[in-house]
Amino acid sequence: MSATTKHVFLDKQHPVLWRALNGLGLKVREAAEAAGLDEKTVELLHVRISQLNGCAYCLDLHVRDALKAGESGQRLAVLPAWRETSLFTERERAALALAESITELPDHRSQAHEEEFAREHLTEEEFSVVSWLVITMNAFNRVSITSHHPVRRDR
Repeated sequence: MSATTKHVFLDKQHPVLWRALNGLGLKVREAAEAAGLDEKTVELLHVRISQLNGCAYCLDLHVRDALKAGESGQRLAVLPAWRETSLFTERERAALALAESITELPDHRSQAHEEEFAREHLTEEEFSVVSWLVITMNAFNRVSITSHHPVRRDR
């Protein structure tokens, strides 16, 4: 990329659309809270989805938010290998499996397997709200990746 390459910040180009997406995000957070998902779990999902999508801006934002919500550095460090540890509850594992399935859209058999696992450990309301969290976070990731939102150094 040349020094003269200019990025189009989608959020700045169409602020009404950006505000609508943010509004959806706020409604999804309200639904997550109503379903009993704590902030730590919500942020854990945001981090995992952003890892899968390779969104540096959202990773920077949501790792900070996860730490503020009480998430441990150890669990964040091993999150890409969550299936290989016993650090996550069955409910968290179910939410993570569902998040990965919706983000990656695997073949039908794999998707059905992950959904079945999630349904064993999540209520219908939790299953739905986790799905909406994932769908919304994927949209935010795509806006940030397409816009090339910068990650600023800590001061």
